[in-house]
Amino acid sequence: MAKRKKTGAGIKSPKIEGYIAGAGEIVEQKVASTIEENYMPYAMSVILSRAIPEIDGFKPSHRKLLYTMYKMGLLGSTRTKSANIVGQTMKLNPHGDAAIYDTMVRLSRGYEALLHPYVDSKGNFGKFYSRDMAWAASRYTEAKLDPICNELFGDIDKDTVDFVDNYDNTLKEPTLLPAAFPSILVNANTGIAVGMACSICSFNLAEVCNTTIGLLRDPDFEIMSTLIAPDFTGGAQVVYDKKVIQNIYETGRGSVKLRARYSYDKYANCIDITSIPQSTTSEVIIEKVIDLVKQGKIKEISDIRDETGIDGLKITIDLKRGVDHEKLMQKLYRLTTLEDSFACNFNVLIAGTPRVLGVRELLNEWSAFRIECVRRRTYYDLHKKQDKLHLLQGLSKILLDIDKAIRIIRHTDEETQVVPNLMSGFGIDEIQAEYVAEIKLRHLNREYILKRTEDISQLEKDIEKLQGILNSKTKIKNIIIKELQGIADKYGQPRKSMIIYADDIVEEEVVEEIPDYAVNLFFTKEGYFKKITPLSLRMSGEHKLKEGDKIIEHCETTNNTDLIFFSDNYKAYKTKAFEFADTKTSVLGEYIPTKLGFDEGENAVFMIPTKDYSGCVLFVFESGKIARIPLSSYETKTNRKKLTGAYSDKERLASIVFAQNDDDRIMIRSTSGRIMVIPVSEISLKTGRTSLGVSIMKQKKGHRVISAQLLSEGMLVNPDSYIPKTIPSMGQMPKNEDIGEQMSFV
Repeated sequence: MAKRKKTGAGIKSPKIEGYIAGAGEIVEQKVASTIEENYMPYAMSVILSRAIPEIDGFKPSHRKLLYTMYKMGLLGSTRTKSANIVGQTMKLNPHGDAAIYDTMVRLSRGYEALLHPYVDSKGNFGKFYSRDMAWAASRYTEAKLDPICNELFGDIDKDTVDFVDNYDNTLKEPTLLPAAFPSILVNANTGIAVGMACSICSFNLAEVCNTTIGLLRDPDFEIMSTLIAPDFTGGAQVVYDKKVIQNIYETGRGSVKLRARYSYDKYANCIDITSIPQSTTSEVIIEKVIDLVKQGKIKEISDIRDETGIDGLKITIDLKRGVDHEKLMQKLYRLTTLEDSFACNFNVLIAGTPRVLGVRELLNEWSAFRIECVRRRTYYDLHKKQDKLHLLQGLSKILLDIDKAIRIIRHTDEETQVVPNLMSGFGIDEIQAEYVAEIKLRHLNREYILKRTEDISQLEKDIEKLQGILNSKTKIKNIIIKELQGIADKYGQPRKSMIIYADDIVEEEVVEEIPDYAVNLFFTKEGYFKKITPLSLRMSGEHKLKEGDKIIEHCETTNNTDLIFFSDNYKAYKTKAFEFADTKTSVLGEYIPTKLGFDEGENAVFMIPTKDYSGCVLFVFESGKIARIPLSSYETKTNRKKLTGAYSDKERLASIVFAQNDDDRIMIRSTSGRIMVIPVSEISLKTGRTSLGVSIMKQKKGHRVISAQLLSEGMLVNPDSYIPKTIPSMGQMPKNEDIGEQMSFV
């Protein structure tokens, strides 16, 4: 770290006498301390105050919004404009109205992102499964709290949770909501913080409640017996793998595979997709299918459209005649997000600390939280009843002599002495005396006082019961169990996600039926490629080429041939002949670097067509070395498109030759004018693709090999005379009488 010099002790101001301390001074500051002082508080703020939910299942933004709606009286009442709710929420949430409204939308019933929405909405709130379906502005929509929020706020006014000041210290807000059910698992919750994230999938409410009840009764309860698998609001199909689900339950991490649900209409010959994975949208699926059709990877589809309407999601795929819809869906599952995964990361704030918990640990933490809520509620009720009993006990003493109480009040000269005189007259304390003194004159009769004091015995029983609850953790657990059973019965609903077992899915490899017919392949020096049928070739004229370009390879093969293109950047690119459209000689063809995604400045230099990867490739270097590599070295089990290290980068390449048979011979030419003919079988075979091979043709200083090609009939009259007796050799100068009519060098 460079050190900065001080430029001065201070700067004299024209307006202020003397110097400004530290002005103009550049102080050395360490990067580590700067990050710790500035970035770490921001990171902690994002983790604790924004992105990670707490044990009640809510992030601060959710909690502030719902509590504001609760204080507005929107639980069970008529709806109000969303803009009004957003404005009131800004008193607790110091963010813009857009961010608050976005939060409200995602909690709403209309958006359909939650199994049990917290906001009962009216108007256009968009849909979670659509990327482009925008929700209406807050001035047009209306909302209130959903009835299930009764279970979130039922005890909030009984000191069940702590309250803190809002950002400007004008209001109080709860730090947590006393949720009477494990909402942390019932509704999906995702968030991205700094250096960590959270992704909690949703589970069926009844299953979660039953599982929690089981754990409250038995800490070793088998969770998977009641909590079968995640349940998603979008429906779809959960691909059930017991080991995967068990791992998620134990560690809080894993991935659940989801599949879209569909039906086939044989009369209309179309597939209707009615539910999709939670992690994708209808637009993404449609765009991907269209792209696959354009690429020619899917040929069975004639049309695809979004028919989503009032009945919900619907993507319709029209099929061509004779298409097997089941095989097509297998292909679509494999190539699109119709089959996708939901990554689970159960990261939750526990006492201000982010922790990744399994389902058992998470439910145990919630149970501990709820036990404390019920204990505080019971303590609150106990003190309320004790206070009431205390007042009634004082009132019962007045019953002994009402006339005496009236005389005391009547004969007291000063108002401030009424309470002390009652205290001394009846032996009651100040609180009881204050209560008696506030009774209206019309109530100072035996009937009123008797009615009030009749509650004493019931209060004493209630207090004894509440005290027993506080002294017994088992009784508190039984209260929670009873509440959970009631919530499961009242709000429980059937599973939305169908379960299919991974072992029952038969994933047959979809083999695309490729029409196999004869074709002629042409490859030019500039890297252009053409695939032409024999009939079209016979009816066409001369090839259209770029100026200075020429055809360097031509072969006759079929449409399902594999093609390997070598580049001048030591790479090989693999593709299929059927990936190219049939064309004519009158077009330039397809430019291979663009078609196969070459790097910038990379050029195609050689093409090899093959079906069985037999034969070998000879890489001839300018130094005279030749590397003979079996073509099978470029065969891959996976569908890899690009192979790096296709040949050695230690020396400059002169030519590439493909030899299908060991008895083939190649002819090498040097800048010295010499040539050499050598049988392929005499060049040792190397297994490593990056091998430099062996030295074959010696070069004098200043000379190099410029080309090599397969020797064909008519190129040399007496080719055997150019085969060297020993290797390496310098080759021979060609005789005029040996040069045949077909002699040419690439």
